[in-house]
Amino acid sequence: MGAYLNPGKDAFEEAVNSEIFVDKTGMIQYLNLVVKTKQKYVIVSRPRRFGKTMAADMICAYYDREADSHELFQQSGLADTLPVKRGEKELAWDAFLGQFDVIRIVMTDFMEDCETVNDMLSCLTDEVAAELMNGYPDIHYGNRIKLHTVMNEIYAKTKRQFVIVIDEWDAVFRVWKDDIKGQTKYLDFLRNLLKDKAYIALAYMTGILPIKKYGEHSALNMFTEYSMMLPRQLAPYTGFTEEEVMELCKQYNMEYKDISDWYDGYVISDRIPTDERESYRKGDYHGHKISIYSPLSVVESMTTGQIRNYWNRTETYEALAEYIRKDYDGLRDAVALLMDGGKLRIDTSTYQNDMTTFHGKDDILSLLVHLGYLGYDDAASEVFIPNREILDEFKSSTKSAEWTEIFKAYEESAMLLKATWNRQQNEVAELVEKAHNKADNKTYNDEAALSYAIRLAYYAAQKYYTILPETDTGKGYADLILIPAPKYSDKPALVIELKYNKDADGAVAQIRRQAYPDRLEHYKGNILLVGINYDREAANDSPEFKHHTCVIEEA
Repeated sequence: MGAYLNPGKDAFEEAVNSEIFVDKTGMIQYLNLVVKTKQKYVIVSRPRRFGKTMAADMICAYYDREADSHELFQQSGLADTLPVKRGEKELAWDAFLGQFDVIRIVMTDFMEDCETVNDMLSCLTDEVAAELMNGYPDIHYGNRIKLHTVMNEIYAKTKRQFVIVIDEWDAVFRVWKDDIKGQTKYLDFLRNLLKDKAYIALAYMTGILPIKKYGEHSALNMFTEYSMMLPRQLAPYTGFTEEEVMELCKQYNMEYKDISDWYDGYVISDRIPTDERESYRKGDYHGHKISIYSPLSVVESMTTGQIRNYWNRTETYEALAEYIRKDYDGLRDAVALLMDGGKLRIDTSTYQNDMTTFHGKDDILSLLVHLGYLGYDDAASEVFIPNREILDEFKSSTKSAEWTEIFKAYEESAMLLKATWNRQQNEVAELVEKAHNKADNKTYNDEAALSYAIRLAYYAAQKYYTILPETDTGKGYADLILIPAPKYSDKPALVIELKYNKDADGAVAQIRRQAYPDRLEHYKGNILLVGINYDREAANDSPEFKHHTCVIEEA
């Protein structure tokens, strides 16, 4: 047993012997389906404390030819699984048990005493290659020692393939955030080590971030990513499942509802079975959705008997605060909405999978999903704060004075929405006027800018509505239409019309003339028409200066 070559089963055996061990060995059954196939490149990205290292230890113990792990896995859930079909063959649970040389690399181990990526790669090559050459001393390796050439020589002489397990693979991007050249060299190193190499039976990497995007192509495009946004067939192994947590609650005499309130909320998607895909397309199948929990938090609550925030045991709230302080594209307003229990639709396609390249709030919110601070609904492309534990982190991260005005504005937006529902016309006019006064003065002279200011005033409505600005109604355009989310179907649909130098009654009349509610046939009987007007011609010393009026009627 070596430090890197065939590290054995001790680490996994420690996990099995721990007070709480949730058996995730069924994951091996899936990995056996991809071993020695074109899908043999697996990268798993999850937040800290979600069991990545334990899974890596398990993989090493299973495939290591020197580990003698048959008895260990014979007693596990893996041994109870039925054979899985791969092509014409059926694979028993132990089909690849102890069949390979395993190389285990933890990237952070090589970064502690290195100041650059080059130094780290040199250190890694020297140490791992030396152990391989000591393990196979009778092979001639030549004068130019590189890790991939050493592995290739061993395979050429022995025909013995490797399972390579790399933990914390993305640490380079987290520690050397700004070293773009170093990051590129690191990706090229991994590509040369792994891609299209006959000596690889399985390459398994774990980290927090998915594969870094740079240029038009990724150096590691042979990998299949299993992330918090798309865990694929590894979804049940991403964290503790509902059933597993219920069983622990029984064992430790804990109330499941309390545990669920604090630690549940991450909803991820498993593979949709072939025979259910037609039902899924019709909207009748939802069995692929899995609710998962942070393993560390659940284990801590079970062993201590106390339900509290265990998240900052491994990271302080500053890790979150660092990102949400960046007020990209209204990020702080978005955080206020999320903390109020709202969901926010985001575009994840521009996120570069690093911790420095941000083009707007959606990129930061995408990063927070991978860090575990947000849940992600892949069907709706929406993010949300998953549970009370994470909400505590957000509360801690937003205590500074810079957040006071943000929360005040959000509270006023929520008051505006409530006043609209209650048809409190004067209060709506006052709150809209207050929000408008905070906007740039140019919004008083430009209709599009005014519309934007009103959308900001109704920001809190995103918790309950899909907001459609400048909506074509067939006979004209409505400035704003708010469609209730399915979860809040009891709320009225809102049609909002804005006017300059006219009157709010005229705005509502225009709504009726244009037959705007016809587009909202589904909400008939539960639609409010909101007309808002202000007189931009009034002199700035007049009581009517920037004064707003409002009329609210049922459709």
